[in-house]
Amino acid sequence: MPARYKTMVDTGNSFLGKMPSHWTVNRGAAFLYEKKVRNVGTASTNYLSLMANRGIILYEDKGDVGNKKPEDLSKCKVVEIGDFVLNSMNYAIGSYGISPYNGVCSPVYVIMRNRPETAEHAFVNYILSNRHYQTYAQSFGTGILDHRRAIGWEEIKQIPVALPPLEEQAAIARFLDQETGQIDGLIEKKTRFIALLKEKILGFSDSCVTGRDDSRRVLKDVDIPWAPRIPEGWTVRKGKHLFEEMARPVGPNDEIITAFRDGQVCLRSKRRTEGYTFAEKEVGYQRILKGDLVIHTMDAFAGAIGVSEDDGKATGEYAVCKPRSDEAVPEYYAYLLRCMARRNYIYVLCPSVRERAPRFRFVRFAPVKLPVPPREEQLEIVDRIERATARMKNLIALTERSIDLLREKRAALITAAVTGKIDVRAAA
Repeated sequence: MPARYKTMVDTGNSFLGKMPSHWTVNRGAAFLYEKKVRNVGTASTNYLSLMANRGIILYEDKGDVGNKKPEDLSKCKVVEIGDFVLNSMNYAIGSYGISPYNGVCSPVYVIMRNRPETAEHAFVNYILSNRHYQTYAQSFGTGILDHRRAIGWEEIKQIPVALPPLEEQAAIARFLDQETGQIDGLIEKKTRFIALLKEKILGFSDSCVTGRDDSRRVLKDVDIPWAPRIPEGWTVRKGKHLFEEMARPVGPNDEIITAFRDGQVCLRSKRRTEGYTFAEKEVGYQRILKGDLVIHTMDAFAGAIGVSEDDGKATGEYAVCKPRSDEAVPEYYAYLLRCMARRNYIYVLCPSVRERAPRFRFVRFAPVKLPVPPREEQLEIVDRIERATARMKNLIALTERSIDLLREKRAALITAAVTGKIDVRAAA
């Protein structure tokens, strides 16, 4: 465990608190400078994107999220390998990174470099990537929402930071490289473990709903492109013969329901509300009842299909389905349709309004041929899937929590080291 510095002094700043007596308080402009080179004449066409917790990436690797690449790149800022880049609007949520590329980026980004006579590049990176500093820096910005306050160079250059001598900065950076590298390695292993468990869960579910979980079963050929062989005793019906689409009026106290890509359909308030917009009027909403089979028409291809846990409301982009009879168990067909999505059949069926966003409306679902096990077998399949995967889901939750704790430990270690709360010189 790193020791503490023997002599500490009060900086007189509530953010910095106490610092080692041989450190000095410096404004941002003392160890950073801004780069404002414009892409005159469109000298570079390599457009870069900045994503929270991922850093600088090539625009083509970003996918269909965030802002689009502008047609005119002449107003963009030039970025060079090693530059510090932050999003003036989203810095507090981790929209920062060191560029591994030469290229250009949005003019709203702040591009900076360290002053080598006063600050080590690696040490400055640990300061700028520190959530404690990011939150503090964004508090100087302008805007209504705290986490969306715009912060620019004029604010950053004034923010005080405690700096050790250059040699000590290098030692702290070496220590953090080693320690965070070990933590990152553990996180990577745990993340791979979670991915394997999720793959196992999905594989087991898919084999059950298609009747391929028991090699002793006698199978027959059927006209279902994504499941061409099903067990004897199962029949084939079209979606419209099993389910009807509902269009109920909303109730006065109905809350928003969301279909998530992991198959959970519940009140949005149960999980999170960040990243969603809310309509001021109720036009276009429909009521959902607990037990309905719900299909997010624009996200069904990615697995946003499930049985609602709650009563509530959703927009017309949701297909709300009710069984026509006891022949169909909604929970079974939720698993089945998610299997169909993983086999890319939903994607094949639907026209696309934007890249990777085909709409799977009820009119597309209606003629789809589906396997129909006897009702009791549908119930047994659902029970078997839920019992067999419960332990793995619990293990996933425990592993995710351990990853959260590792990330908290990593962040706390960086904060303590770069603010002088621990002395890591001997450990480096």
